[in-house]
Amino acid sequence: MPISITLIGGPTALIEIDGFRLLTDPTFDAPGAYQLPHVTLEKTIGPALKVDAIGPIDAVLLSHDQHSDNLDNSGRDYLLKAKRALTTEAGAKRLGGHVEGLAPWATAHLKDRDGNTLTITATPARHGPAGIEPLSGDVIGFVVTSSRKDTSSVYISGDTTWFDGVAEVARRFKCGVVLPFAGAAQTRGPFHLTMDTNDTIETARAFPDAMIVPVHTEGWAHFRQNSEDLRKTFDVLGFGTRLRLLEPGVPTVVEAP
Repeated sequence: MPISITLIGGPTALIEIDGFRLLTDPTFDAPGAYQLPHVTLEKTIGPALKVDAIGPIDAVLLSHDQHSDNLDNSGRDYLLKAKRALTTEAGAKRLGGHVEGLAPWATAHLKDRDGNTLTITATPARHGPAGIEPLSGDVIGFVVTSSRKDTSSVYISGDTTWFDGVAEVARRFKCGVVLPFAGAAQTRGPFHLTMDTNDTIETARAFPDAMIVPVHTEGWAHFRQNSEDLRKTFDVLGFGTRLRLLEPGVPTVVEAP
């Protein structure tokens, strides 16, 4: 079955799969400066859709809760009111309420009235180079697998660079759609906190049967690369037909190549 993805902005995307509606890392605040303990982040583009235009969802998939470019004030309010919300174990403790924490490789399940099921598996993520964990905190990605055999699995990387954990996801799951969190985010040092063009190509190679649908490429001043950089890289290296760039606010049907 086809999968529809609507890019709302930054890492925030609405994924519609087999009648289920999932929202990644909710960020709905207006452009402006956001002060974190050690750095100020500048949001340059507002969301393509307002909260009330999204409609009901079945679950929020939050890669982590400590950075404003993945969960801002409006996004936090939205998440706490959502039917279900899945994130890291540490994030669930901080957010409280009904938020569910998952360790890497743990699973959660969504079911509809017809007996169809989505299995959501938390996946390893590393928000920068080796050793970054005390600064960046815990992060997870997600693999969404349907009980319908004709629906491709979807991998949502969360804020991560390419590392052994992402390679292990590719070994365990055959995914037809992959959403890498790209943009080569850079804040406190000369290193990237999310995937750059090289990491995204490595991810495409690891998932040879997947359409690559990047998010987290525009909207914040600390993103050092954008979707056009990805387009040029994929075209030069012969992967161009496997890259699908989304127009913000426009539902886009994505199928495995």
